[in-house]
Amino acid sequence: MEILMQALPGFRDFFPADCARRNYITGTWRRVAQTFGFQEYDGPTLEAMELYRKKNSGGEILGQLFSFTDKGEREVALRPEMTPTLARLLIAKVRDFRKPIKWFSIAPFFRYEKQQSGRLREFLQLNCDLVGDASLGADAEMIALLIETMRAFGLTAEDIVVRVSDRRAWTDFLTSEGVIEVAAVREVLAIIDKLERESRESLEIKLAVFGLKLATIEDFIASAQPDFFTALKTNLEARGLGDFCELDLRIVRGLAYYTGTVFEVFDRRKERRALAGGGRFDRLLFDLSDGKTDLSAIGFGIGDVVLGDLLESIPTTKALMDASIAQQLACDIFIVIADESRRPEALGVIGLLRAQGRRVNYSLSADKVARQFKDANASGAMIAVVIGEEWPLVKIKDLKSRTESTWDQAALADWSANLQTPAP
Repeated sequence: MEILMQALPGFRDFFPADCARRNYITGTWRRVAQTFGFQEYDGPTLEAMELYRKKNSGGEILGQLFSFTDKGEREVALRPEMTPTLARLLIAKVRDFRKPIKWFSIAPFFRYEKQQSGRLREFLQLNCDLVGDASLGADAEMIALLIETMRAFGLTAEDIVVRVSDRRAWTDFLTSEGVIEVAAVREVLAIIDKLERESRESLEIKLAVFGLKLATIEDFIASAQPDFFTALKTNLEARGLGDFCELDLRIVRGLAYYTGTVFEVFDRRKERRALAGGGRFDRLLFDLSDGKTDLSAIGFGIGDVVLGDLLESIPTTKALMDASIAQQLACDIFIVIADESRRPEALGVIGLLRAQGRRVNYSLSADKVARQFKDANASGAMIAVVIGEEWPLVKIKDLKSRTESTWDQAALADWSANLQTPAP
């Protein structure tokens, strides 16, 4: 019984404050994406296994799927990422949309992997994708969207950095070193992706298989200056975002379908795994459609777990989040029924105020006035409306300033319409 009363490992319960925290994060994601002209979409939580097998969209992911055979004898999996679903949707109806296509989604994802800091088995993720534009301007627009999303939480260039790299630069370098086969290039990039997590001895052994030395790799990382980065940095500086972005060729991203610009966001204190990541995947639609659809694409994803942990750790961002949580949990107005014989009139007032969109609470049964005022303060309400023997006059008390005024009930609609309350 004790096990039944607990959430499964890697899954979360969301009590009201947790939901308010989640709403703060997802609401901020949605608001910023829409300011960039992105439109929201979604897909099914369950997909065919073949979608993730085809072209092996990230070998590691295949081993992390929550997969099973359904009652129709179909092999299916809970989605571990959004990009294959996006590709499937676009392949089906790509001619129906003007290019470039700018879409975003906010959805739950599932990966059966070891729990660790910033990583759970179910998580929420923002995915933003720009499809049908291969220009550097598209790369800059996506990185700008990523930065502005982080800034919307109060994060600054002192808190986070976007580390940018280019898979094409790596491909050219490896070709010059004699690593030409596509499979070999991917294996080497998988090694490079672990430069900051594995010992030098282990890296030397793995690179030697391909005739490479770690010193050669490090020299390339330190000296290479891909042409694209200068133009990218200029674009971001024109937006006032240049301080957020740095060239770092150690970033290669693990997924096999990345083809060009890649990037990841890290906290400056280097205390956490990547906060977000993405890049250009210009061949994925072509590969998944067997050559029928060929559109360039660039996208990124931000998970809620590690981002939420970071926001909790910085006083300024935590204060913003806590204020939002408190406001979401609060009501606007608390109705104090000082004369129980006036409860029918009070219910009419409650209905009127709620019809105007006000969040209204009250005592469901007769209670002492003092207790009702305690409940009003506990509810976070800004205003208490007291309905008693003075009816049709009502008293309106500002619970913050402790000021009081008297209104005729016939004027309450106008009063409510002009009441200034924070957005929930």
